[in-house]
Amino acid sequence: MTTSRERVMAAVNHREPDRTPIDLGGHRSSGIMAIAYAKLKQHLGITTGDIYVYDFVQQLAIIEPAVLDRFGVDTVELGRGFALRPEDWQAWVLPDGTPCKIPAFLDVTREGDDWRVYHPDGTLLAIQKQGCLYLEQTHWPYSDRTTDETGDVDYTDLADAFDHMMWSKVGAPPAPIGLDPQGLAELAAGAKAFRATTDRAIIGLFGAPMLEGGQQLFGMDNFLAMLAGEKTLAHRFLDRLVAYYLDRLHKFLSAVGPYIDIILFSDDFGMQTGPQISPRMYREFFQPRQKILWEASKKLAPAKIMLHSCGGIHPLLPGMIEAGLEIVQPVQTTCRDMEPERLKREYGKDVCLWGGGSNTRNILGWATPEKVAADVRERVAIFAPGGGYVFQQIHNVMANVPPEHIVAMLDAVN
Repeated sequence: MTTSRERVMAAVNHREPDRTPIDLGGHRSSGIMAIAYAKLKQHLGITTGDIYVYDFVQQLAIIEPAVLDRFGVDTVELGRGFALRPEDWQAWVLPDGTPCKIPAFLDVTREGDDWRVYHPDGTLLAIQKQGCLYLEQTHWPYSDRTTDETGDVDYTDLADAFDHMMWSKVGAPPAPIGLDPQGLAELAAGAKAFRATTDRAIIGLFGAPMLEGGQQLFGMDNFLAMLAGEKTLAHRFLDRLVAYYLDRLHKFLSAVGPYIDIILFSDDFGMQTGPQISPRMYREFFQPRQKILWEASKKLAPAKIMLHSCGGIHPLLPGMIEAGLEIVQPVQTTCRDMEPERLKREYGKDVCLWGGGSNTRNILGWATPEKVAADVRERVAIFAPGGGYVFQQIHNVMANVPPEHIVAMLDAVN
């Protein structure tokens, strides 16, 4: 009998498995917002267990084994092997009033009707305003370092900058475990023990964004302007960033490399209308540095290289594949030039298309369950033949999606 891990890896290696593999919550762009997950549990008649919000920024729920089994999910995130004790969690309440648990290491402050996250030095890093469903970034550590008239800007304080940036400071398990010797030992032990408990494919999130990382540190407008008008400074920053990531990559994979099947890098290059940057700019600034990271990763561990990149990235895919990309997700087919037929025809033999299985923008939350199922069947029929495909909806299931639609989507895959 084929295991979930074997099924996923067959698809990733472009062999058609016994059925289409399913990813639900295997990483932080294929999950379910906790509000929708609570309703899904109720719909399925699951009355046991709390709602655990492991990704507080996006407010994504841990998907419990009963739900994974119900839908034949074949993937799981490495973080599920950590934060296993009751004391690792604290009580909180979702915006719709649903009780839940969030990681105990988070320091979230209620001020009036809003929730705020501060750095210990008092810097406001993020805010969740009343009526909002997730955190918004409020501080960009390098917003004042976009020009270099003196030649002194060198970005040697990247660790401190990331410590003052929402996406890295407001972590998810296995955070707050660090990459110091004690943390690495804890990571290795936890990853080894976790692998012994599951036959699902394990995805280890590393991240290492460069375009998006620059935008998160400088501000989106500032960093795009730097790429266009301050090229020397942009290259200097990106060289420092790659060196920083390489050091962390060596440490991370030294601990968990033997126990994961896929390593996930993340960098949002796309918009609704196409890439944020031209293919020329991608090849100048980002392709060589992605190649450095991905080649290093392959030398350190056999894990497959996955890139999360939202939006219309069709013109950048050839360069990404040349750099060593093996899996791309979430395959945002509602963007320009990202039609399922075209992606499968042009790139289906070169890269595993992981996603694109349900139109989350126009159908999943709005159509009837029957139309949701029909949309899934049509997409799977295009993507799945010959392997090279893993099903997930396009990014996370949002809070407003009815549970009947989630069930219809997942039941239609096979």
